[in-house]
Amino acid sequence: MKMNMLNEKVIAVMNEVNFSGNVLVKRNNVLLQQHSDGFANRTHSILNNEQTRFGIASGCKIFTAVAICQLAEKGQLSFDSKLSDILDIPFPRFDEEITIHHLLTHTAGIPDYFDEEVMEDFADLWVSQPMYLMRNGLDFLPLFQLEPMKFKVGERFHYNNAGYILLGLVVEQVSGKDFDVYVTENIFKRAEMEQSGYFELDALPRNTALGYIDEEDGSWKSNIYSVPVKGGADGGAFITVEDMHRFWQALMKFELLGEAITQQLLTPYINTDDDYDRFYGYGVWIDKKEDCISKYHVMGYDPGVSFHSAYYPESGLVSVVCSNKSEGAFDVFKEIENI
Repeated sequence: MKMNMLNEKVIAVMNEVNFSGNVLVKRNNVLLQQHSDGFANRTHSILNNEQTRFGIASGCKIFTAVAICQLAEKGQLSFDSKLSDILDIPFPRFDEEITIHHLLTHTAGIPDYFDEEVMEDFADLWVSQPMYLMRNGLDFLPLFQLEPMKFKVGERFHYNNAGYILLGLVVEQVSGKDFDVYVTENIFKRAEMEQSGYFELDALPRNTALGYIDEEDGSWKSNIYSVPVKGGADGGAFITVEDMHRFWQALMKFELLGEAITQQLLTPYINTDDDYDRFYGYGVWIDKKEDCISKYHVMGYDPGVSFHSAYYPESGLVSVVCSNKSEGAFDVFKEIENI
């Protein structure tokens, strides 16, 4: 494709960080930029292309939030529903007052199986707990089910993966369907995200990028032993950049939820940073400028995965940056934003 100034600046950053992945930028469905770089499979020298699927780690928490909102819209639960009333699983040390709203906004105060305040390397989890056994939400329960509360319900924001595991189990119990089946039928298909899914690492479909971890000595390895074998409600779906654009379009056009409950999902409920106007809604980060919402965005990081995507309501612009490396997506994303 012919490069313009915007492309040249972004590609300069790509070269600087040795970017591997895909970039898509559209405004009101008009293509501004699309670019692929790096290898989907280094061993066989298979390049990333425009239709390559990428893991997005926690970037798919918004899918879980939409699923919960759909069930609320149908009257099958409410955001004030208590976890203890709706889920038939015992949590003997959890507060009985935890609600769906608390879980969606990371304010439940429950322990996390991967606490980002005290742990740094996600791969460390799978030293004693084989990652190849982690294929659904129930498999994660032994990692946090019997642990004490971290803080009081509603006391503060604490990014929490376990809370979204519980939300996935709520979706399964209320809908009667496996979580990935529910999301595929009610979100991916409705948004025409035909290439997206919760794929197992030992059975990846064609045109799916392997995640790579680069070591300081120049060596590398794939991430197949560093993340759960199958993603779920807290993270791990695979998407294409075009599918992610379709998701934002479907969400903002009220094709996944009605207008009223979409606004509930996109409400900035809690400030997540005392030094910055960044808030959290239901499964989505929300930035403000002068009391106006400047962007809705999602992000995800795992070993061998980095992902950022945003919708800017004032301009109708959507940016999607997927990488099959542990770092790089943020640098490219920020350069797009600077432009």
